[in-house]
Amino acid sequence: MTITIDCRMINSSGIGVYLRGCLPYFLKSADNFILIGDREQLKSYSSDNVKIIDCKIKPFSIKETFFFPASVLKQINKTSLFYSPFFNIPHGIKIPVYTTIHDIIFPDMPELSSKAGLAARMWFFRRSYKKSKKIFTVSRFSKSRIEHYLGSSKPVIVTHSAIQQTYLEYRENIKNIHKKDTIVFIGNIKKHKGLNCLLDAFLPAKNEGLPHKLIIIGSKENFRTSDTGILKKIESVGEDFISFTGFISDDALMKCLSETSLLVQPSLYEGFCLPPLEAMILGTNALISDIPVLKEIYADYPVTFFKTGDSGDLKNKLTDILLNKKASSPALSHNMISKYTFDKTVSIILKELE
Repeated sequence: MTITIDCRMINSSGIGVYLRGCLPYFLKSADNFILIGDREQLKSYSSDNVKIIDCKIKPFSIKETFFFPASVLKQINKTSLFYSPFFNIPHGIKIPVYTTIHDIIFPDMPELSSKAGLAARMWFFRRSYKKSKKIFTVSRFSKSRIEHYLGSSKPVIVTHSAIQQTYLEYRENIKNIHKKDTIVFIGNIKKHKGLNCLLDAFLPAKNEGLPHKLIIIGSKENFRTSDTGILKKIESVGEDFISFTGFISDDALMKCLSETSLLVQPSLYEGFCLPPLEAMILGTNALISDIPVLKEIYADYPVTFFKTGDSGDLKNKLTDILLNKKASSPALSHNMISKYTFDKTVSIILKELE
C-alpha cells in the first residue's frame, strides 16, 4: 500500500506538532509513502519507502480548493489513499480520503469569527466530512461535537494527540531543577484560551503577596483589536510582572516548562490540549479549567482543576499552590507517561486505513 500524507502544515503550531509526532511511526511501517509539502522542510524524512513531492500551495486557499496542480494530483491519484492531518482536502483527489478533525470550535463558539468566517469554516468542515471515508479526532469530546454538527453516518474514530518523544528524552536528563518564581501560560491569544480570566486572577493574587511573574508564551503582536481590554490589563501591570516570550524553540519551551513553578491552562474550549501533559512530564504542576475535554483527558492525572471562567476560584487555587504550598511536584506513573503516545495513535490510524 502506498499512502499520500499532506505535510504542508508540518511547521504550524498545533497541527505541526501532531504531524511531526505521527510521521516517524507512519514511516516505520511496511507501507510506502508520498509526502506532499515543502521539500526542504521534509528532507529529513527521506528514505527508501518515502517520496517527497514539493508543493507549497497554502491550505484552505482558492488554488487548493479549486485549482490544485494536475501534475501533483496525477502522482497522488496513483497511490492507495490520501491522509490529511487537518480538514483541508485538495480538489481533484480521486482515491479514498481520510482526515483528522481536531476540534469543531467555531460553531460552538461563534463569537470567535464573523458570520461570513463561520459560514466559510462550516463549508470546509462539511466538505471534509463528505469527502472522507473515515474521520479521526483527538478526544471523545471532539467526536461528540463533530457528530453533533456534521452527522453520524461515517465512522469518527478517537486517536488521541500525544507527547513528543523529545519531552520524554528531556525528562531523562532533568536533574536538580531549581524552580523559578514564574507562572506559564501557553497558547495563542484568543478568547477561548481564557487569558482574560487568568489576568483577573493573577492581579489580585499579586496584591496578596504572590511573588511570581506571569510568562505568556506567545507573541504580543497576535492580539486582535478586540483584545485591547486584555492589552490594557497587561500594560497596567507592566513588564516587571508579565512578559511575552514571542516564538520560542522546542528546547527553550521545555527548559521554561521544567523551571517554572506552575502552568496555568484557563481554556474555555479545546480539542485535546497538550501543555498540561508536557508540563507534568517535565515535573511541573498544572492548574487547568474544568471544561469537559480536560476532565476527560486529565481525569487520571495529578492536575488541579478550577471552575471554568471563575477568576476568584482560579485566584484561590493559585495562592493555595504557590503561596500555601499545597501541591508537590507531580508524580507520574509509567501508565500515565505512556497513556498518550504517537505510536498508539498511528497504530490505530494504520489499522483503519487497511
